[in-house]
Order: sequence, then C-alpha cells, then structure tokens
Amino acid sequence: MTQKTVLVLGYGNPIRGDDGIGQAVATEVENWNLPNVRSQSLHQLVPEVAENLTQVDLAIFVDASMTGETVEILPVKPLESTELNWGHYLNPQSLLTLAKNLYNKTPEAWLISVPGVNFELCDRLSETAENRVKIALENIKALIS
Repeated sequence: MTQKTVLVLGYGNPIRGDDGIGQAVATEVENWNLPNVRSQSLHQLVPEVAENLTQVDLAIFVDASMTGETVEILPVKPLESTELNWGHYLNPQSLLTLAKNLYNKTPEAWLISVPGVNFELCDRLSETAENRVKIALENIKALIS
C-alpha cells in the first residue's frame, strides 16, 4: 500500500502580521520531515506552482483570512470555464484549472482558511493566530491520514 503524496502550499505576507499564517503553517509542516509530504512557503500563488500540483495526490492550500472566528476547511475544485484570472493574484481554483488545462491532471485539493486579527506591518503572528495555526496543523494531519 502506497501513501498518498501531499503538497502543502502556505501563502501570504509574513511582514503583515497574521497575513503570514500560511507561510508559518507550511514551515511547520516542512519540519515534520514526512517522506510523502512536501511544503512550499509562498508570498502569493504563481502559475509555476501548477506543475507541482500534478505531481501529488493531495494539495492543501493554507491562507490567512481577514474575517471569521474559526479555521475553515473547504474543498477546492478547478473552475468550469477555461478563463483564468491572470491578474496580480491567482487563487487555488485558478491554479487547479491551469494544471488541468496544461497537464490534464489535478490532485484532490483543500483550502484551509485561518482567520487572523492583526494585519498591520509586523514580523510576527498574534497570539490568536498562533493558536489558530495549531488548529490548522491538526486539520492537515487529519487530511493526510
């Protein structure tokens, strides 16, 4: 029995306080040193990531949210249309659509949205965000197993 391969993509701006939640989660996942799990810390999602998505069975996107009180886990599917958002910001759905259109392959995918409370210029997470990062990591462990 083979283990599914996993890619955790944590993205956000670590010098905007809690906007760095995604990168903090990805860094912690990397520290787990699991043979079937890779992670990437990104400032933002970029088209080059689409190829990486085709090489795994499961993709987990992690991003900070400016709203909400609880960590949310949502399934992510490619967009139905072939129109992609090629603007300043790509979202998980656009990346999955790009992988599907270019490589005819997409993994199972989830978005973990972690609410933050401080998005001011700052190089550390708030205490609230640190607690929610722990919840996000538990959710990732559950998705992996």
